[in-house]
Amino acid sequence: MSAPRIFIYDSTLRDGQQTQGVDFSVGDKLAIAHELDHLGVDYIEAGWPGANPTDDAVFAAAPTFKRARLVAFGMTRRPGRTPADDPGLQRLLASGAPAICLVGKTWDFHVTVALRTTLDENLAMIEDSLAACVAAGREALFDAEHFFDGYKANPAYALACLEAAARGGARWIVLCDTNGGTLPHEVEAIVAEVAKRIPGERLGIHCHNDTENAVANSLAAVRAGVRQVQGTLNGLGERCGNANLVSLLPTLMLKLGYQTALSDDDLAHLTHASRFVDERLNRPPNRHAPYVGENAFAHKGGLHVSAVEKDPRSYEHVPPERVGNHRKILVSDQAGRANVLALLDEVGLPLAADDPRVGQLVEQVKARELDGYTYDGAEASFELLARGLLQGLPTYFELDSFRVIDERRWVDGRLVTLSEATMKVRVGGQMHMTVAEGNGPVNALDLALRQALATAYPSLAGLKLTDYKVRILESGAGTGAVTRVMLECSDQSRRRWTTVGASTNVIEASWQALSDAITYKLWHDARA
Repeated sequence: MSAPRIFIYDSTLRDGQQTQGVDFSVGDKLAIAHELDHLGVDYIEAGWPGANPTDDAVFAAAPTFKRARLVAFGMTRRPGRTPADDPGLQRLLASGAPAICLVGKTWDFHVTVALRTTLDENLAMIEDSLAACVAAGREALFDAEHFFDGYKANPAYALACLEAAARGGARWIVLCDTNGGTLPHEVEAIVAEVAKRIPGERLGIHCHNDTENAVANSLAAVRAGVRQVQGTLNGLGERCGNANLVSLLPTLMLKLGYQTALSDDDLAHLTHASRFVDERLNRPPNRHAPYVGENAFAHKGGLHVSAVEKDPRSYEHVPPERVGNHRKILVSDQAGRANVLALLDEVGLPLAADDPRVGQLVEQVKARELDGYTYDGAEASFELLARGLLQGLPTYFELDSFRVIDERRWVDGRLVTLSEATMKVRVGGQMHMTVAEGNGPVNALDLALRQALATAYPSLAGLKLTDYKVRILESGAGTGAVTRVMLECSDQSRRRWTTVGASTNVIEASWQALSDAITYKLWHDARA
């Protein structure tokens, strides 16, 4: 008999948005959504239509997925309204999302105090709101807010709310530990009671991490019968975060033997996906994160050194390659080889593991990472580095020099700061000198370079710089620190790519990322 199937519901783009210091742009949300689809999750909750302009723009862009279902999140109708005259519910239906997740109250205390309505009216709100979604041809999900607290206070009413959702046609009824205060043994016992009334094949679990038990609570719920698990990449979320899918996925698949939509190859993409999100958020990855952290499979010397050198696997609970990570032995470092081979496969440059060029590329990557570069989240720069070593790259342009001047002045009674870039670039054997003014040094450099390249490469007219992030890598070094720049671009083919530059000079780092971004587009355009 095959292992039970667990459905994975990712709420990074909504719950993750609640993280202090996280402010996804539209580009961030679309890029992360496509990364999640590539990873292989079943559902991607993209946001709350009508809640803010960013989420409205995401649903207006109508991301299409190859594997996942797009989910719009919102509330059940308000008291005293019908689904047809509730603006919030109608915005959800108008979003075009094939699945809609409605959150509703299941704690009697919240019904009477927060909603200021009757217990019976709340049951009707749940049932007919979900029925409206089903009638509109959408897959309906119900998030039972504060379910575990509600169950402890009034189990009969909390269960009645779930049964109202079932009558309304909810495909999934998700039990939420909204304040993160429930412990694993409580979750398992309560879910087991719920599963006597509603089949586990229709139950999900959504846990917050306020007691550091979100992953454990999710696993306890699965043991008790639920078949959908909700969470976020890297455990993002308000307060202490949500259940971390990066830990849950390999635990479910490799430890407990459950089936998910992810294949073994998909699971090997997990480390990349985790670090991709961190790079989008412009924050350093957690080196000590289970499964995917830089130190998750790092082995230090001391008493264990000889045993580690003979058989590092004796100190690893799973092979690191299964999750896309790598083994690091600090006294005999082999780190990076598996990652490089995986990235080479992704960009269409497969090499045998014993090919000597792999070692050369690993050493180049290590040396450049020591200088401040990173290739997690900057695959375009990695591809150019690899192709340059393995195949050679055409020289589309050669920079002779550039100069950037910033000027702060009054224009029409308004104080503005403008940047002017002067550049000498050789294209096809001819020197071009261009001057451009922009709203910042990177914008000015970009405009000046495009002037020089426009005639030779007209396809650059469709290139857009969609995101620009700067990180100081050595905060203690003050203004002399190494600066890393991540630059994201897109073009009319809807292709997106990210490049990286690193230098103690932020303008130089920006130039490196910009030069890579344009070279990457020209190389792929030539082969389209």
